[in-house]
Amino acid sequence: MQRFIIAVILLNAITLGLETSNTLMARWGGLLHALDRAALAVFVVEIGLKLYAFRLGFFRTAWNIFDFAVVAIALVPASGPLAVLRALRVLRVLRLVSTVPRLRFVVEALLAAVPGIASIAALMLLLFYVFAVMATSLFGQAFPEWFGSIGASMYTLFQVMTLESWSMGIVRPVMAEYPAAWTFFLPFILIATFSMLNLFIGIIVDTMQTMHEADHANERREMETSLHDDTDRVLVEVRRLREEVCALRSELADGRRSDPKQKP
Repeated sequence: MQRFIIAVILLNAITLGLETSNTLMARWGGLLHALDRAALAVFVVEIGLKLYAFRLGFFRTAWNIFDFAVVAIALVPASGPLAVLRALRVLRVLRLVSTVPRLRFVVEALLAAVPGIASIAALMLLLFYVFAVMATSLFGQAFPEWFGSIGASMYTLFQVMTLESWSMGIVRPVMAEYPAAWTFFLPFILIATFSMLNLFIGIIVDTMQTMHEADHANERREMETSLHDDTDRVLVEVRRLREEVCALRSELADGRRSDPKQKP
């Protein structure tokens, strides 16, 4: 069943992409719309069966709520002011995340890392503010389009942090006016690009490793519990067999005593 749903999601993703081509829509528009409606029908039936099976318990899982919302959006008539919802049909492709366990694990790890990421983001914002104030004071008069205000300086520094045209586009023109400007930009790049961004990656990787170890620990506990239960059942059966053997021996001994003709 899961593989079938994955196949339908992938097919629906392809059809939604093909619908953006005017040439293909002019020739195969009817077929593409039919495939889209068929995929939506499969999703509706799947959600309906889950609701019937789990009742209100269906909404206790965040992934089930996500699937329900994505399918519900597709059922809203996309006309008039709600025409924008037609573009949201592509969100159905994101159901692949909730269906494939590995993808779901990555998203859950990202969500679990949000507190740590928020702390790093706050530190980076403080870093940007400090460097933006310095850049505005140092280069604002000569380059007002880049460093004329705090907002402009922060945006320019963000471009520098991403290393997009930072040298020929920004730093070298500034160095033509201020030869020592490299002493400002190089530390910023080293701190913001190579240190702060790696902290983001480190937090996410650490969270994924922690969740992976927690999953393994839960599996080990379940295996140990199952093994313990199996051992208890075996011991109960062994005790029962011993009692039956003892009972048979007692019956045989009583039979011999009651039959005087039987040889000892």
